[in-house]
Amino acid sequence: MKFVRLAIIVLAAGCASAPPPASAPEPVPTGFEAVSLLGKQLVAPPLPPDVLKQREEELAAARRDYDNKPNDADAIIWLGRRTAYLGRYREAIAIFTDGIAKHPKDARLYRHRGHRYITVRDFAAAIKDLQRAAELTRGKPDEVEPDGLPNPRNIPIGSLQSNIYYHLGLAHYLDNNYERALAAYEQALALANNPDRLVSTIHWMWMTLRRLGRRAEAEKLLDRLGTDMDIIENRAYHQLVMMYDGQIAVEELRKQDPATTDGATILYGVANWYFVEGRADEAWPIWRQIVDGGQWTAFGAIAAEADLARRR
Repeated sequence: MKFVRLAIIVLAAGCASAPPPASAPEPVPTGFEAVSLLGKQLVAPPLPPDVLKQREEELAAARRDYDNKPNDADAIIWLGRRTAYLGRYREAIAIFTDGIAKHPKDARLYRHRGHRYITVRDFAAAIKDLQRAAELTRGKPDEVEPDGLPNPRNIPIGSLQSNIYYHLGLAHYLDNNYERALAAYEQALALANNPDRLVSTIHWMWMTLRRLGRRAEAEKLLDRLGTDMDIIENRAYHQLVMMYDGQIAVEELRKQDPATTDGATILYGVANWYFVEGRADEAWPIWRQIVDGGQWTAFGAIAAEADLARRR
């Protein structure tokens, strides 16, 4: 009996330090791209007519290139990426899967498929792919990753390896495994060689450390922020890390439109700040607001779903 009681105590301690992950993804009915962690069937997000036209033209060009070179890894990757930009995530995953069968040692294919597994809420598959990508790039020089949706300056802010570890950290975070998320974000931080990648990584790493109860380390992390950072893309993340650093009031960032990617991103950070500060009652309504905003592909929206699903 003593040993039974001891086993129960050990199990309870383990559960306290590592809460259960978000629920496994539900089967996706025909005509939908994903099922949310709260059970809602999700369709491809609508695009403005001009954006839709441009992306369809870019996909057609990628398809022609692929048809000419069906075994070329670059052609496969761009066909998958262009397909995903139109909200056809399941089709993109199938394209990357075909590419992996042809090029099983090309880390880029696992990196991009892993990203899209996150989009469709299959975190276990995402983690498996991104870990494989990390293995394939270990000990190799990093490389700039070209943008499929270029920023106004047409300057790529990501690299292959930084994106691998950034998305791996995110997948672990969404799966409620903060220790592993932190390990991945530490790798991403070491590879963050520009202000945009620095603020995005610090944001998720700060939240991870706070979830682990490591407040002092989270605050120390903010020392890496510069006083005059030239941010090209990640302005939402920049605002959040400035909020964590006390340079922007929480109330100032609370007024966001959850139906936009930046709005969902900022509101998730705001809600998480309330949560780790012991004000969970103020966090839950914001997470619900994000989910109801419909911007379901945004990482902030997926994270809000994960937190609400665990509460439920």
